[in-house]
Amino acid sequence: MTEQPKTARKTIKAVAQMKSLMAEHFHSLDRAVKEGTPKVAWCTSVGPAELLHAMGFRVYFPENHAALIGATRMATDFIPVANSIGYSPDICSYLTADVGAYLSHRTPLTKSYGLETIPKADVLVYNTNQCRDVQDWFSFYAREWNVPLVGLHTHRGVKAVQEWHVADLVAQMKAMIPTLEEISGVKFDIDRLRETVRLSLECTKLWRQVLEFGATKPAPLTFFDATIHMAPAVVLRGLPEAIDYYKLLITELAERVNQGVAAVEGERHRLYWDGMPIWGKLKDLSEQFSALRTNVVASTYCNSWIFDAFDPATPFESMARAYIELFIVRDESYKEAYMNEWIRDFSVDGIIFHDAKTCPNNSNNRYGLPQRMAARLGIPSLVINGDLNDLRCYSEEQARTNIEAFIEQLDERG
Repeated sequence: MTEQPKTARKTIKAVAQMKSLMAEHFHSLDRAVKEGTPKVAWCTSVGPAELLHAMGFRVYFPENHAALIGATRMATDFIPVANSIGYSPDICSYLTADVGAYLSHRTPLTKSYGLETIPKADVLVYNTNQCRDVQDWFSFYAREWNVPLVGLHTHRGVKAVQEWHVADLVAQMKAMIPTLEEISGVKFDIDRLRETVRLSLECTKLWRQVLEFGATKPAPLTFFDATIHMAPAVVLRGLPEAIDYYKLLITELAERVNQGVAAVEGERHRLYWDGMPIWGKLKDLSEQFSALRTNVVASTYCNSWIFDAFDPATPFESMARAYIELFIVRDESYKEAYMNEWIRDFSVDGIIFHDAKTCPNNSNNRYGLPQRMAARLGIPSLVINGDLNDLRCYSEEQARTNIEAFIEQLDERG
């Protein structure tokens, strides 16, 4: 294979504002812990954050912290520490990296934001719509700190969302309220919840707009940009700050489109990324695809924070529906149809499937989906073996060679 020239990444200017927002997010959590008010709730990234915000909690998302551990390439230092107390190297490397960091008394928050440690939880709230590992992850801290643990158990393998799915999850959310009231000292108020859901709906609409810029030719952003700019949609969903940020970002992206500014100069190929990011290799992969004049314009992962179902008129029911409509909990037929639609709308000519060693729930290549999609759409795909955090599972040389060969295959197709 020929050596590809390095290509400078085009920085989106709004990222400076996002960094400021994230700094304030973490510092507000640190202040809450030190002052004892408001109370701190840990929440999974697609958990009932709206309910927690409405009840006055500062909300912390350990998946965001775990991704930061991966992006800073600290995970391989921490994972063996969690393994040493019985957590298998085959389970979620978000879990093992985060628990290992805690046991090591280290965190990337120190270098990034000057914080000594992660915020101690007053309550831990999970949703198993992603996987069972989040429950086990939060259970570790519940035992460590002797604090309450509550959670939602979402249905899996869902083809079409049924009313009984929604009713079940609504009942589970409402059952949490007495515990959350006792811990927060705030009485549940349905109007506050409606307002939080309204803010989340506006956030998710704006986030969808951001991602849909990827359908433009040439696209003004990449999947690798989106993995960074999704942070407010994850940790600030339900707060006005996220809305302000995405309005700013949309303005900048619209300017790029009007000026014909491409995220990848001379864009030749457009790809879809399925599965988790490889956090410790985002920059390297971004530069390789750019050098190959190839843009990853859409993804399953970044779409996980599009919640079209939110409706402030029916906050509990719409939250439940949004959490159950999530791609990861759906059956294979739904997943295939969903990806077909995005591939068509974004003019994709190739698919990258990331087979993440420790994240089977987000690895969609294991049951014949790439082959079915190739037969149906005539679009080639490449499977990259790796992991979200554990870089010991990733061969840089093999991935680089396979990607180059895949782009050559696309070149030959014309």
